[in-house]
Amino acid sequence: MLTRRAALSLLAGSLAFAGSLVPAPAQDQGKLKVVATFSILGDFVRNVGGERVEVTTLVGPNGDAHVYSPTPADGRRLTEARIVFTNGLKFEGWIDRLVKSSGTKATRVEASKGAKLVRGDDDHKDHDHGHGHGVDPHAWQNIGNAKVYVANIRDALIAADAGGEAEYRANAARYLAELDALEAEVKGLVAGIPAGQRKIITSHDAFRYFEDAYGIDFVSPQGVSTESEASAKDVARIIQQIKRERIAAVFVENVSDARLMERIAKETGARIGDRVYSDALSEPNGPAGTYIGMMRHNMRAFSAALSS
Repeated sequence: MLTRRAALSLLAGSLAFAGSLVPAPAQDQGKLKVVATFSILGDFVRNVGGERVEVTTLVGPNGDAHVYSPTPADGRRLTEARIVFTNGLKFEGWIDRLVKSSGTKATRVEASKGAKLVRGDDDHKDHDHGHGHGVDPHAWQNIGNAKVYVANIRDALIAADAGGEAEYRANAARYLAELDALEAEVKGLVAGIPAGQRKIITSHDAFRYFEDAYGIDFVSPQGVSTESEASAKDVARIIQQIKRERIAAVFVENVSDARLMERIAKETGARIGDRVYSDALSEPNGPAGTYIGMMRHNMRAFSAALSS
């Protein structure tokens, strides 16, 4: 008769032998950790990275990357990351200092590299703010440029994680097809607006790429950065322009103070259209929780105001 100890020993040995016959599960290598500087860029990275990538976004929904102040926690996030995705074009004026202070060894990828660029204040008609930004950084407002961002992100993820190449390519191809459909929708809505009515007032000058790509004229009292203050001269000029050209609607962005636009609307009789999104997404369950949702929401808001 087996003793209790002998029986337990025999059972343990049997379980160990049985376990040796079952293939060991693949070791979890962990997700590729990356950082994106702001919410729109983070959405691009998530669409391409899928389940293989853990994305941390520094400037979250409804956040203003122009005036963001990094925290010590942001520095730690950079040190843990393999890649830091930035917009570039001087959009994140604080990123160089943050990268240096964090000591991160992460690869830094400028997602806008290769995009079709539009000049800033000094070369744009109807603007004379003199802020000296040179190139306008809001390149994602042209969906064609968004496709360039996606390609750059795809290539950077493949370089960092060759084992995920097939997945990254498949994700990017799917998302690029969705962007193609989005661009066709935007162009269709613009085509439905009478040519003489395609003029909009926005609170901050973030839509030049949209204007250049799709033929709606945007005017704003602020420059390309929300750090700049609209002068009394700028505001007076725009009020005169609204009255002269009978512009029907003004739009306030989620990253801008609404009070200036409310004053302009009151003095001109123009109505304030739906809130639009330029530099940041809305909260996930809001009207612009993704880049595609943002562009679709904005275009529908513009179309509704300009076609009525």
